[in-house]
Amino acid sequence: MKNTLLAFGLTAALVAPVVAEAFTTPGGVRVNPVNDLVFEVIPKSSGTFSEFWCGASEYARRVKGAGWQDLVHVVQGRSASVTTGRRSAVQFTLSPEQVGVSPPLQGWLALGIKPGNRMSVQEARSYCGQSPVRL
Repeated sequence: MKNTLLAFGLTAALVAPVVAEAFTTPGGVRVNPVNDLVFEVIPKSSGTFSEFWCGASEYARRVKGAGWQDLVHVVQGRSASVTTGRRSAVQFTLSPEQVGVSPPLQGWLALGIKPGNRMSVQEARSYCGQSPVRL
């Protein structure tokens, strides 16, 4: 019995860090870590511009501890989720250099959900609670 409880406790301790980083926004958008540097935002339906950026900012701030002026970068635009299999997800990072993301050619700050697009955590947070804009 003690061995079973010990094994269960060790298993729970090993699983807890990954589970602890999964996050759901008040609007029901799920955010899962892909690895230590990349996380993906998974909306309940196909997703809106606002849902993706709001989810990214909430996760960056609340789970990753990012500052308001830190930049959130799109790693991979809308595609299938690698953590859930859902059809619509967008991957983000706070460490673009480490994952090989370059800014898009159209300027220093591009708004969208294509690789390289970025905005500050604060600006992305401004999309929380806005009316949906379907892409």
